[in-house]
Amino acid sequence: MKRVLFNLIVIFSLLIAQSINAEVKLPAIVSSNMVLQRNTTVVLWGWADANEKIKIKPSWSDNYLNVMADKDGNWKVEVKTTNSKEPQSIKIKSETSNITLENILFGEVWLCSGQSNMEQPVKGFRGQPVFGSLNAIAKSQNKNLRLFTVGKTASKTPNNKIEKYVGWESANPDNVKNFGAVAYFFGKQLQEILDVPVGMIYAVWGNSIIEAWMSKESLTPYQKVNLDKIDVNRRPYHTPTVIYNGLINPIIPYTIRGVLWYQGESNSLHPQEYKKLFPAMVKDWRKRWGIGNFPFYYVQIAPFLGNNIDKYETFDNSAFMREVQLQCLDLIPNSGIAITLDIGEKFCVHPPKKKEVADRLLYIALNKTYGFKSIDYASPIYKSKEVKNGGIILKFNNAKEGLFSYNGLKGFEIAGEDKVFYPANAKLVDGRRNVFVKSDKVPNPVAVRYGWSRWTIGTLYDSYLLPAPSFRTDNWNDATKFKEKQK
Repeated sequence: MKRVLFNLIVIFSLLIAQSINAEVKLPAIVSSNMVLQRNTTVVLWGWADANEKIKIKPSWSDNYLNVMADKDGNWKVEVKTTNSKEPQSIKIKSETSNITLENILFGEVWLCSGQSNMEQPVKGFRGQPVFGSLNAIAKSQNKNLRLFTVGKTASKTPNNKIEKYVGWESANPDNVKNFGAVAYFFGKQLQEILDVPVGMIYAVWGNSIIEAWMSKESLTPYQKVNLDKIDVNRRPYHTPTVIYNGLINPIIPYTIRGVLWYQGESNSLHPQEYKKLFPAMVKDWRKRWGIGNFPFYYVQIAPFLGNNIDKYETFDNSAFMREVQLQCLDLIPNSGIAITLDIGEKFCVHPPKKKEVADRLLYIALNKTYGFKSIDYASPIYKSKEVKNGGIILKFNNAKEGLFSYNGLKGFEIAGEDKVFYPANAKLVDGRRNVFVKSDKVPNPVAVRYGWSRWTIGTLYDSYLLPAPSFRTDNWNDATKFKEKQK
């Protein structure tokens, strides 16, 4: 009897010991159907028992990769990928686990983040359409375009695991209609042009300020971060660091090619702060990913009036924010900006022309990232001015093939030394390379502004129909706008 009891105790102890051994766990983004960045070194990582030995066998390699979890159960390994277009697999084995990841593709991986204009799905928001959505959804079936969605989770501290998500899936009408329109249109066209698999990671939060997307370490030099008494479920999109903690930290270090960013509307009243915070966020993300200055391509916010009075010389005028976003191009290495001055909606902050936004981001990526140097991507940017013939001649960078306007130039203003801006006539001159601006009300002009208001419609393009951004030739902070006296 004692012998039987002893054997039962031994068996029971072994069962307990075996149950204590944790299985190898993987982050949600490391799974079957994923796209791994091609022809580079990618990172696989996860969790296991402390000091547990793990063997990893990629199908494209003859060798096993051996890794041991650290004392906290964390493990990470680097794996070289190839340019193969064939589906691959990865086997992960340990004493307690036998995992097989299947249908893996090598391709181009892009992370898409920002607020509601990046969030707006292909199907649109209620009463706010995306042009071409039905056609896009109907034609979306594509086994070589894979989508992954990081769900909205706010956290006071950096999460290691993605709490909510929609796992890797091939593009199809059911998932594309709910996926970000800018991200989808970009990924679809990139996949077709490069003829390689493409993976799009979608991590967005409408109405979010940039501070919410920054780590505590990157934000602290600019403002104090204390979340002790904060309820992260109440307005998380306006709470510093909590979106970074919940959405971005858990997907690092998944290897990406670059980032597409569409955000800024919620920071538009504080452009000078944004000029510091945006480059700091990009620098921090790049440092944490540890793969160098990966491409960071972003969208300038579009004109939008809404229900606000268009105040000229205060930060209620979002032209100041557009100016700062343009200036960030010189502050962020390996960056690019998509200009949207011509596609805003006066009373809707979500313009329906999302494909045009994606197109302009795509042109940047094709030229700067993928070497398609014949693809123009840079909008004409104001370079210099010359006072001549009672007006001002404006010269531009990025306009080698000349300038264009559909139905004449509008949105130009001119001022003298009194700093009062009057509506001005503008026309293309010098073989359509420059713009001449003049007003009979300003006989001695000093400065010109273009599109310098919360709501405007861009009319100046280059020959590839890339729109010029709003700009000013002055740096005055006390200018005024001429108003005719009411009778």
